Amino acid sequence: MIKARSFIAAAATCLLLSPLAHAEYKAEYTVSTVLPSAFPWGQAADKWVELVKERSDGRINMKIYSSAQLVSGDQTKEFSAMRSGLIDMAVGSTINWSPQVVELNLFSLPFLMPDHKAIDAITQGETGEKIFDAIEKRGVTPLAWGENGFRELSNSKKPISSPEDLEGLKIRVVGSPLFQDTFSTLGANPTQMSWADAKPALTTGAVDGQENPLSVFDVARIDQVGQKYLTRWHYMADPLVFAVSTRVWRTFSPEDQALLKQAAIDAGKWEIEKSRSELEETLAKIRERGVEVTDLTPEQHAAFVEATQAVYETWTPKIGEELVKEAQEAVANRNP
Repeated sequence: MIKARSFIAAAATCLLLSPLAHAEYKAEYTVSTVLPSAFPWGQAADKWVELVKERSDGRINMKIYSSAQLVSGDQTKEFSAMRSGLIDMAVGSTINWSPQVVELNLFSLPFLMPDHKAIDAITQGETGEKIFDAIEKRGVTPLAWGENGFRELSNSKKPISSPEDLEGLKIRVVGSPLFQDTFSTLGANPTQMSWADAKPALTTGAVDGQENPLSVFDVARIDQVGQKYLTRWHYMADPLVFAVSTRVWRTFSPEDQALLKQAAIDAGKWEIEKSRSELEETLAKIRERGVEVTDLTPEQHAAFVEATQAVYETWTPKIGEELVKEAQEAVANRNP
């Protein structure tokens, strides 16, 4: 009798440790994004969903909800909704998640990353691993990196090639205090508003300009709302993060966790390569619409770098002295 009980107990233990012991999978998992399939951001989510469905033979189904509709359009609440399990998964922005994960403000430090290799030096190295650790400690499991691109500056008033040119301009910015500080330091008048409110404000002239990746400028046709001047200044980049609510992540078997992660890595690599390869074509289309594009000289770029050093003095202690220093060293030592 004792042997029988021992056998039953052992069998129960094996069952608990097996994939079958995990909570029953949902018929469908929610995936939050801010931009839909017309943009590289949305395409990254599309590819992830496609790969997971294919590799799981349809066992894991994910449905994308774009335009931050799962948080009523307030993209800064996406991370909190994931942490609580209200959103299952997301391809999210480091900017939008920075209010909850202060380390993510690293990517918004002005002129930290001058080129794509600088982005890669941070995301694919030890700094990227530490940032993922910071995300995970706050209840969300990060799986892979994607890319929204360098954010460039447009306005309706004049070409901008020096910090002095920004003096007094009303610039729409995202809901991050760091962005407010950067543009205030440059003498502009930053105005925080959601993207849904931004285009009407640009149309009426309530704001003079905005900053976004070239892909957003192109697909959203920002040239149609008075944005005649575009400056490519690469002042910050916005990596994307493929992630799963940790509450949801723990319901998957180890095998399916590996599947979800590898699919995210593959989707991220695919989207990064695709979005970077399309930049020149996108820029050509923008020029063809009559937008005047300014490319900064090394000297002009250096003037902006110098003008924004005060932002580092304010934000480096908040983000973490060691993390910022490590990121700067990674950029300085990046592959040529």
